[in-house]
Amino acid sequence: MAGRINDDDVKAVRDAVPIDSVVSEYLQLRNAGGGNLKGLCPFHDEKSPSFQVSPGKGLFHCFGCQEGGDTIAFVMKIDHLSFSETVERLAAKAGITLRYEEGGYNPSHQRGERIRLIEAHQAAAEFYVRALESPEAEIGRTFLAERGFDQDAAAHFRVGYSPAGWDHLTRYLRGKGFSDKELITSGLSQDGRRGPIDRFRGRLMWPISDTAGEIVGFGARKLRDDDNGPKYLNTPETPVYKKSQVLYGIDLAKKDIAKASRAVVVEGYTDVMACHLAGVTTAIATCGTAFGNDHIKILRRLLMDNGSARVIFTFDGDSAGQKAALRAFEDDQKFAAETYIAIAPDGMDPCDLRLAKGDDSVRDLVEPRTPLFEFALRQIVGRYDLETPAGRAAALDEAAAVVAKIKTSSVQREVAVQLAGFVGILDQEFVVHRVAQLARWARDKGGDHGDRGGRRGGAPGLRGGAPQQPAPAPGFSGPALNLRSPAHRTERELLKLALQKPALVSPAFDAYGPDEFTAPPYAAVRQCIEEAGGAEQGLADNREYLVAVMDAAPDNTVRSLVTELAVEVFIGKTIDETYAGMQLVHVRLRAVDRRINDVQGSLARLGSHVAPQDLAAAQNEVWVLQQYAQSLRAHGAAAL
Repeated sequence: MAGRINDDDVKAVRDAVPIDSVVSEYLQLRNAGGGNLKGLCPFHDEKSPSFQVSPGKGLFHCFGCQEGGDTIAFVMKIDHLSFSETVERLAAKAGITLRYEEGGYNPSHQRGERIRLIEAHQAAAEFYVRALESPEAEIGRTFLAERGFDQDAAAHFRVGYSPAGWDHLTRYLRGKGFSDKELITSGLSQDGRRGPIDRFRGRLMWPISDTAGEIVGFGARKLRDDDNGPKYLNTPETPVYKKSQVLYGIDLAKKDIAKASRAVVVEGYTDVMACHLAGVTTAIATCGTAFGNDHIKILRRLLMDNGSARVIFTFDGDSAGQKAALRAFEDDQKFAAETYIAIAPDGMDPCDLRLAKGDDSVRDLVEPRTPLFEFALRQIVGRYDLETPAGRAAALDEAAAVVAKIKTSSVQREVAVQLAGFVGILDQEFVVHRVAQLARWARDKGGDHGDRGGRRGGAPGLRGGAPQQPAPAPGFSGPALNLRSPAHRTERELLKLALQKPALVSPAFDAYGPDEFTAPPYAAVRQCIEEAGGAEQGLADNREYLVAVMDAAPDNTVRSLVTELAVEVFIGKTIDETYAGMQLVHVRLRAVDRRINDVQGSLARLGSHVAPQDLAAAQNEVWVLQQYAQSLRAHGAAAL
C-alpha cells in the first residue's frame, strides 16, 4: 500500500510551484487587473476568457464553469491525475524530495500509473537518442541528412532510432525497474510469443510531447524495404496518449504561438523540423489523424482568440491535401482566429521546399495569402461546369450550404458575396438570400435558437469583477444569490475581504456567525472559514489559510464558491480599513435589524398571550439591539 505524502512536503510543493507558471503551460494568460491573470478556460468551451488565476493566492477560478482550486487541483483536473500523482509531478518540477508516512517509500510500487508511464517514455527517448549514434542507425542518420537535418537538428528535436532486434528497449526498461504490464500499457512494448517485445524496431523515432512538455508517445518512420509495416507507425491509444489530443511540436512552439498569436499547421514530423529550423517556430503537426476539435481547443487556449490571431494550414497540393483542407474548413467556425491555407509551388511540403529552395522559401510559404474559406469554396465550385446555367446552379447549391454554416451573420454575408463572384452570378443579393435561407432551415431543423449576432458561449457579464446574476448554487436552500440585493452584495464583499485581505477584517469578522449571512451559500462559506480557524489564520500564511478553508468545504459546490470569492476583484476602487469597516458594519447592522423585526413580529403575533416576564425580556432585548444599531450608524466600525 502506498504511503501517505507528508503534509509539510505537500505544503512545500504547493508553495514552490507558482500557479501561473503551471497554468501557462496549457493556455495563454493575460493581465486581468487586480493582480489577476485571465485566459480561455481549458475545462469548457468559451469565446471570451472567464478563467482567472491569482498568483498571489495560488488559486484559479472559472466564472463560466465554476471550476476552481489551487495548483494541485488544476493539474489533477487537466491531466486526470490522482492527488499523489500530481504532488509527485510538481515535486519533481520543483526538485523537492517527498517523504511518505505509513511505511517506507518504494518508487517502483508507489508512484502513480501516469507518472510511471511518462517516466518510461522519457527513458525510452533517451535510449533511442543514444541508439541513433550506433553503426546500425547509419540508415537513419542518412535519412535525416538527405532531408537537410544535421546532428544538431536531430538533437534539438530529440530524434532517435529503435534497434531492429526484438526486445532491446524492453530489456533496457525492465532493467530500469519497469514491469511488463507497464511496458504493454505504455505502448512501448507489445505481446510476443514468449513475452513482451519492442513495438518499434528498426525505425527513426520522434518523441511526441504534450503541452506540458512530457513525452507521451512516439512517431516511427520506416527506413528499410523489408519492413512490412506502415510508412509511419505511432504509439497506440494509451492512458497518456490520445492521438486526437496531441500535436507534434506543441511543446516547442507554444510560447511563440502565444506570443505571435499565430500557428502553422503542417502534415508531418520532418515538416515541423524544417519550419522551426527555417525560423517558423510556431509550426505543429497532428499525429496520424486529421486536424479536429480537440486540436482546435489546444490552439484556441494558446491563441486567446484575439482579433489578430492567425492559423495557417500547409496541406499538400494533391487530392488528399485538398480533402484535408476541406475537413479543416468544416471546423473553421470553431476558431475565432482567421484561417488561411498555404500550398507551395509544385505541391512541395515544407521539408522538400526547404531542401530545394532554402529557409527563405519556407518563411515566405507561410505568410497568410489565401483564406481557408476561399480555397474550400473554389475547390467545390471547381468541380462544376460554370459555363452552363445548370452547372452554376449546382455549384451554388453545394457551396451555399457550406457558407450557411458560418455562425457570424456579418461574416456569412461577406463570404456569400464572394461566393457569387466565384460562381459567376451577378446578382449578389440572390446568393446572400439563398445562403441566409439555408442557414434558417438548418437552425429550425436543429433547434438552434442561439445568438444570431456572432458572439457565442461567452462568460457571464462582469460588473465590478462579480457576475451580475449568479445561478443558484445546488445543494442550498433559501433564495438564490442576487447581486442586485444590497444585502447579498455586501455579504459577498465581506467574504472576499475575509478570504483575500483577512488583516482588514480580523478579528472583528471572526465574531460573526453564519446566521448573519442571509444567502445560504454565503453562510456556508462563512462556516468553512470558521472551521478553518477563522480569518485570523490568514494573517500568518494566506495560502495555507485558503487551502484550509477549501478543505473545510462540505462539497464541490461550496469549494467552487470559495475559490470564486478568493480570486474575484472587489467592487470598490480603494480597498482599505475604511472600506472593510463599511462592509462589516452593513452586514452586522442588517443582522441586528432582522433580529429586532423578528422579536417585534413574535410579540405582535402572540399579542396578549405573552407572559409578563417574557414580554419584559423581549422588550429589553429590542431596546439593547436598537441602542446597538444606533451606535453602529453613528460610529461605524468603532462600535463593533
